[in-house]
Amino acid sequence: MKVIVIIQARTSSTRLPNKVMMPILDKPILLWMIERISEAKLVGEIVVATSKDYSDDVIEELCKKEKIKIFRGNLYDLLDRHYQASKYYNADLVVKIPSDCPLIDPKIIDKVIGYYLDNSNQFDYVSNLHPATYPDGNDVEIMSMNALELAWDKAEKKYQREHTTPYIWENTDKFSIGNVTTEDNIDYSMNYRYTIDYFEDYLLIKKIYEGLYPQNSNFTYKDIIKFLDENKNIKVLNRKYLGRYWYENYINEIKNIDHYKNNLLKII
Repeated sequence: MKVIVIIQARTSSTRLPNKVMMPILDKPILLWMIERISEAKLVGEIVVATSKDYSDDVIEELCKKEKIKIFRGNLYDLLDRHYQASKYYNADLVVKIPSDCPLIDPKIIDKVIGYYLDNSNQFDYVSNLHPATYPDGNDVEIMSMNALELAWDKAEKKYQREHTTPYIWENTDKFSIGNVTTEDNIDYSMNYRYTIDYFEDYLLIKKIYEGLYPQNSNFTYKDIIKFLDENKNIKVLNRKYLGRYWYENYINEIKNIDHYKNNLLKII
């Protein structure tokens, strides 16, 4: 089966515009993320899926320069963008990783993909988000092309289109859902945040790269946790955003808000 990893990226983020191009150690964040994803053994092809908006020309230019596969689609309908990119690259399995995860652990990616592959006769969709237990910034979702196509065809609500996968994990009568949790059964999701949505997130991520990468380019999420625990002044940089997730912006559209709080699904 052909596995395609789709990194959704745009420059027009409302909370932190141009975040994927912000520099760390003289390289854009997007390239750091691609480097880490490339270390995973099961990822197949990596595609950056950006929008057709002129503001994202810079992403296409960067990808072409670095010989990274690129697809351009709908700016706001991420479900359509994922579906069209997956069709274009002839995917059998689609892995969704948002561009706000520049410190994602390759071993976590392999664990989620491997779990799906080992149980492909049981699941249409597997993630590490239902519920989330890894530090915020390690989002991995994998689904069959059939599941993605059904969601693309049936999803109608704005948040279902904008966030790609809600229709799948909301409809457990139509899809079989699997989840992967931490090896030590500890929930790190509420106490460690190195996703990038705000400038304070950028400062923290920059400090992590500067502190860990020169000594060990293959540092893991456990190395990050140790680094933050030993450097409390860095850990607190984005503390006010711990536990901030996407459902906060969609309370009026979502009927069962407690479900989303419990599953800790964040905005992308």
